[in-house]
Amino acid sequence: MADLPRRELGRTGLPVTMLGYGAMELRGAPRARDISESQAETILNGVLDAGINYIDTSIDYGLSEERIGRYIGNRRSHYYLASKCGCLVGAPPAPRGQRGPHVFTRDNIRAGVEQSLARMKTDYLDVVQFHSSPARQTLEEHGAIEALLELKAAGKVRFIGMSGTFPHLREHIAMGVFDVFQIPYSAVEREHEAAITAAATAGAGIVIRGGAAKGAPTEGKQAGIQWQRWQQAHLDDLLEGMTPMEFVLRFTFTHPEFDTTIVGTVNPEHLKANLAALQAGPLPPDLYDEAKRRLAAAGSAPQNP
Repeated sequence: MADLPRRELGRTGLPVTMLGYGAMELRGAPRARDISESQAETILNGVLDAGINYIDTSIDYGLSEERIGRYIGNRRSHYYLASKCGCLVGAPPAPRGQRGPHVFTRDNIRAGVEQSLARMKTDYLDVVQFHSSPARQTLEEHGAIEALLELKAAGKVRFIGMSGTFPHLREHIAMGVFDVFQIPYSAVEREHEAAITAAATAGAGIVIRGGAAKGAPTEGKQAGIQWQRWQQAHLDDLLEGMTPMEFVLRFTFTHPEFDTTIVGTVNPEHLKANLAALQAGPLPPDLYDEAKRRLAAAGSAPQNP
């Protein structure tokens, strides 16, 4: 098992590897490409064998939670486990490209956590995050936060978090109740860059999502605003032998306030490449500053927190 670089996840104190694993790709059909049981078993154990100790999933990621329980439930002490709540328990899978319904009532929150515990064959979840960045009023009107705090008091949840985005992220930080924030961020999507710093300054742990999947142009994915920004930033002469994916990952690793970034794959070779990017470390300061300057000119810039 590799000795990967770690950071404390904010006030949780959990020493998480700076590269985590996002288990969304294990959801399978119909919302994504079909993944065999053998592929799921191989990648999950490969993640742990590589030394990664933070795994993130969700109720509505299809077969993801069941596969985690089936293939690495017996290795539970080797990793920190994060899932989501607010996803409607018992809802059929949403069509591809659409998000399933979310209900932030006390009963649905409790039912979701209990279902996650059973699926993943564990007695506790290290982090449970509200999914879909609901408004403060939505969280408060039906006792959603109280439900998670009760589950925390019962030892079924260790820390509570928010998978947050604008426009509600500012009020989430101000509430002061979330131990962890999961926030979208990459070189070509820097809108939340300053909010990450604000949340970390408030003491919360920072989990980055979308730092690879939405961050680097790859074959077959050369469209959308991310690709347009990449083209307009003219970063190729800054790569210095790096692939675009390595550059984007190392850009994320360079943000001083992030703790871990969750990257999903079912391909062991992609996992190896992600680990190599982690071991290469943050970008050199002068390269990082120049990249931010070019990216800002291309439209990838922080918004006020």
